[in-house]
Amino acid sequence: MTRMKAMDYSQTETCGPSGATPRTGAIQRSSRQTEDNKRAVSTASIGKRHWTQSGVFGLFRLAALINGFALLFIVGFLLLNGWKAINWTFLSQAPMDSMTRGGILPCIIGTVLLSFGAMVVAFPWGVASAVYLHEYAKPGPALRVIRLGINNLAGVPSVVFGLFGLAFFVTWCKLGVSVLSGALTLGALVLPVIIGTAEEALRSVPVTYREASLALGATKWQTIYRVVLPAAFPGMLTGSILGISRAAGETAAIMFTAAVFFTPHLPSSLFDPVMALPYHIYVLATAGTQIEATRPLQYGTALVLIGLVLGMNLIAIFYRARLQRRA
Repeated sequence: MTRMKAMDYSQTETCGPSGATPRTGAIQRSSRQTEDNKRAVSTASIGKRHWTQSGVFGLFRLAALINGFALLFIVGFLLLNGWKAINWTFLSQAPMDSMTRGGILPCIIGTVLLSFGAMVVAFPWGVASAVYLHEYAKPGPALRVIRLGINNLAGVPSVVFGLFGLAFFVTWCKLGVSVLSGALTLGALVLPVIIGTAEEALRSVPVTYREASLALGATKWQTIYRVVLPAAFPGMLTGSILGISRAAGETAAIMFTAAVFFTPHLPSSLFDPVMALPYHIYVLATAGTQIEATRPLQYGTALVLIGLVLGMNLIAIFYRARLQRRA
């Protein structure tokens, strides 16, 4: 009896007051240590991700600040050097005295005509091409090659389009140096941009819109015309905004096809040559007889070009916002 009590007592001493063996205690300590290690690793990983995210966001903020300061510097420099040249005479008259006096009215009219003509040419063709590529064309190698070509054309220098316009529209089609030749050349220049943005707009329309229209008995063309295009049209206007901005500021594409050094008269038909703001700036800065005397006119013309592009973009943006509210 005494021996059994001694054995029970020794077992109690071995197991401890809670009944746990030394092996169980070691396992518990190891488990707690593993959990502590996991917490430490998790905390370190979270801290590393936090610092990485903060660093990347800091670089983004720095890039945005640099771009903002660069834009403010350019606009401020133009304002500082060109605001004195801008007045009613400058905006309403033709150049005079070797373009050292007078205004830039023919240049403004020519730029508006060329930009508007380019959009009239490119926007319908761009939208139609995007509809075919996204809605009708079968996926395959041919479609990939076409899209690759469109993307490459969007990055081709404008002087290449200018030479193409000179060879095809001016010479082969016998349109001469004219508003029509320049508008067609600029239309070809901005066409890849419009196709790309229009296709992205079509891709953003939910598939359920198409499925619901087809389920109601509409044909594929009726679905595209009445459902898909109205939903995608605000996004397509983004392409037109980019196209207007590029067309209005191009020099190389129009110097071979539409723009002339000087003409005191406004164009009376699509077959007349025109003056244009970007080409006028180029002429004043490089080919004029009194380059230094025309410095204020150069900066003033650049300010007017920026304002004109901004105005055309704002009109397109307001129209797009109106369409989005209706939708």
